[in-house]
Amino acid sequence: MNAPLTADTGAFRVHGFPVLGDELGVGGVPLSRLAARVGRTPFYAYDRGLLSERVAALRAHLPAAVHLSYAVKANPMPAVVQHLARLVDGCDVASAGELATVLDTGMDPGRVSFAGPGKKSDELAQAVAAGVTINVESPAELEEIARHGDRLGITPRVAVRVNPDFELRGSGMRMGGGAKQFGVDAEAVPALLARIGALDLTFVGFHCYWGSQALRPALIREAQEKSVELILRLTDDAPGAPEMVNLGGGFGIPYHDKDTPLPLAEVGEGMAGAVERLTTALPDARPGIELGRYLVGEAGVYVCRVVDRKVSRGQVFLVTDGGLHHHLAATGNFGQVLRRNYPVAIGTRMTGNGIETQSVVGCLCTPLDLLADRVELPRADVGDLVVIFQSGAYGATASPAGFLGHGGPAEVLV
Repeated sequence: MNAPLTADTGAFRVHGFPVLGDELGVGGVPLSRLAARVGRTPFYAYDRGLLSERVAALRAHLPAAVHLSYAVKANPMPAVVQHLARLVDGCDVASAGELATVLDTGMDPGRVSFAGPGKKSDELAQAVAAGVTINVESPAELEEIARHGDRLGITPRVAVRVNPDFELRGSGMRMGGGAKQFGVDAEAVPALLARIGALDLTFVGFHCYWGSQALRPALIREAQEKSVELILRLTDDAPGAPEMVNLGGGFGIPYHDKDTPLPLAEVGEGMAGAVERLTTALPDARPGIELGRYLVGEAGVYVCRVVDRKVSRGQVFLVTDGGLHHHLAATGNFGQVLRRNYPVAIGTRMTGNGIETQSVVGCLCTPLDLLADRVELPRADVGDLVVIFQSGAYGATASPAGFLGHGGPAEVLV
């Protein structure tokens, strides 16, 4: 993940971020200077240049026909959403709050979709009024959407989120196949399509999401091919030709030493066949994918400050002002999963000597507040800044900021 930045200066990148002198740089700004600008630690920092680079890489390697949508749940910071809204083809939201954030960017509501189980009645009303596409998760939700349309005098736009009749092993989180709270079981979709045709609704298409955090191109290819096969079969019962077919997403990023970065060119090559089959059979349908983590995850860092350095029976602990209340995933989700270290660095000593084994902990009174366990780092002292990489997705908003009352982190887009 480390690569030369420029041949003439000898500068280099660490997980995509440049090293400027002895410090990590975010958005071209040395870390200590950025911390001074923010005015406090801890904070999350997102690099707009890396966000743009990731979208450009997807455009370069994926089939040109593919509609690229940003899953806002991965990082709903308004500035991040505003930046990405200018680069992607659409956004997918999972709440009225996320919907408001996207609409504030000025994005055409026709390019916005609303997915997720348990949508509240007032959220559905807002989505119908805004004119976004609602991905239907159940027959009851469909009826509620239709009622809001009648009340508002608006014809709602709906797509069917399909719980596929296949399950693929190898993704980090399987969200399709078997019994799931997500979507409508594939075998129940024809009846739902018939009901859509009977109601005053505009049928937009299908959304087939099978899983997330996949790092194997063959797995992604298989999922997309099976999704196309399923959707073509279901289209026979549709009340009209679909305008949009969302093939899911699932592209993963490497969090740990044994993870291999996703070879995007290979993914694009594997995707070409599924897209060609879909567009040949449904020439008016727009094939799409929905990505969140893959767009923003590697473009963000979490930064906290060492407030104490202590040694306990020979083990060095760097005690910071951060912790699991800000970055739950990096600490292992309250101990409920097998914990492995995220990439970590002393951001103010990137080229320092004196490497030693140190553990980075937070300020909470629980042994689960462990940001990095026995890692080899330059010797750090009070005042140094610790950086946790791969922190652009499911960080601040996916963590219990109210735990122990320390308050939430700052967030900046640089």
